[in-house]
Amino acid sequence: MSEIRLYVSTTEARATEILDLMTLCFGEEDLAIATTEVDEKNDVWEASVYMMTDEEDEIRVRLEDLFAVDFADLAIEREVLPDIDWIAKSLEGLKPVRAGRFIVHGSHDRDKVRVNDLAIEIEAGQAFGTGHHGTTAGCLEVIDEVVRSRKVRNALDLGTGSGVLAIAVRKLKHIPVLATDIDPVAVRVARENARSNGLIEGIEFRVAPGFHSTAFGQYGPFDLIIANILARPLMKMAPQLAVHLAPGGSVILSGILASQRWKVIAAYNGAGLAHVKTIWRNGWVTLHLRHGRGLV
Repeated sequence: MSEIRLYVSTTEARATEILDLMTLCFGEEDLAIATTEVDEKNDVWEASVYMMTDEEDEIRVRLEDLFAVDFADLAIEREVLPDIDWIAKSLEGLKPVRAGRFIVHGSHDRDKVRVNDLAIEIEAGQAFGTGHHGTTAGCLEVIDEVVRSRKVRNALDLGTGSGVLAIAVRKLKHIPVLATDIDPVAVRVARENARSNGLIEGIEFRVAPGFHSTAFGQYGPFDLIIANILARPLMKMAPQLAVHLAPGGSVILSGILASQRWKVIAAYNGAGLAHVKTIWRNGWVTLHLRHGRGLV
């Protein structure tokens, strides 16, 4: 069965707005969405959603409804994609990403690593998080700030994906890190990524939906919790997350659209966490919050 790309051509500003809309519409489904620059000089961008052939009719109708008010002038175009590993293919052309002291790169860019860089090598895989998405890069930047400025004795990477954030914490400081994900494939890939980055020990990888695992009680409470997921599940888990945070601990949250920022902050304020800082990247935000007890 072929994969289909439905897309519209527009400006960068409108493509960003469309990406926000598509994220709200498709964000919790197994569909890939993206924006791509086509012509820098003439400000031509494409906003795309990818699906299998049998899903096309339904998705097209939903897109038409989504665009009906503000983007009715844009024609929805169609492309049939060849049977290629597009994740691996796209990563071949990605440049290294710098965030704080980190550089996230593929094996083809090892020569871009500088002497004082904290290098994390991540290849194409079956788990989210290569550092190129604004949410991952934002988390890396805040991790660098928090671990440098706070006393952090242990950490939790909730929804670890590729493991890049857990790897980042462990490379910054030799403290125990628990990395969990609901997806067994993600956990396996994350473990392999840690090993390929020279981290044989120090990170415990576990399959766990939400906070339903004995590992959280075994390794927590945590001085640092990182969760790069989506706004809705982040808000839902705020009370549980606060329970597993040590007094004075820090929380880094991402996977949040700029328009969802205040709702997430309100949920965590209600759980006893105070907002410290927001980082903005490509329409997404990363939040740093602190526990109200034991602040120094």
